[in-house]
Amino acid sequence: MAPAIVAGLGNPGKTYADTRHNLGFRVLDALANRSGTSFRADSRINGTVAKTTLAGRTTWLLKPLTFMNESGVCIGALVAFLKLPVESLLVVHDDITLETGAAKLSTGGGTGGHNGVASILQHLPANSFARLRIGIGGKHWPEQELTDHVLGKLTEEEQTVFSGRLATYIQNIETWLEQGTAKAQNFINKKQKQ
Repeated sequence: MAPAIVAGLGNPGKTYADTRHNLGFRVLDALANRSGTSFRADSRINGTVAKTTLAGRTTWLLKPLTFMNESGVCIGALVAFLKLPVESLLVVHDDITLETGAAKLSTGGGTGGHNGVASILQHLPANSFARLRIGIGGKHWPEQELTDHVLGKLTEEEQTVFSGRLATYIQNIETWLEQGTAKAQNFINKKQKQ
């Protein structure tokens, strides 16, 4: 099977480690740990990369170090460097439109107000990459700034939810790697509704 890139979105540094916006990083860390690999900084793309084999497929795990709003600079650079089609990319990121802990696989569409996704769309030649969207729920009260919500620390309850779902997110990624976007979408999104 053709190689693939799985990129997780987040902001580098301890300040952001336990925020809702960093769930992409958290999932990638768990995935790297499970596959017995570790991330190494690559200054050519301004990110950290781990190369591994998942579901029988050569896979680059990627965490941009560009901060969220410039995620596309790093991701676009790796896609171009590896000369891979955009369809070989899966981006894992938080989503305010899904309930906390829910996961949905999608492709195409707009940014959903997500600055990281907006940056990726600016730096790729097509909008055909897959997205594993992980729900963080909406703002806790109407007047709350969206930035405060997404950059807020996970509550104890949220920590429990996400920790308990990490294995499912990893399974979702492996399903995508094995079956491709269309089949994986059918499986993951159907299972989510049950």
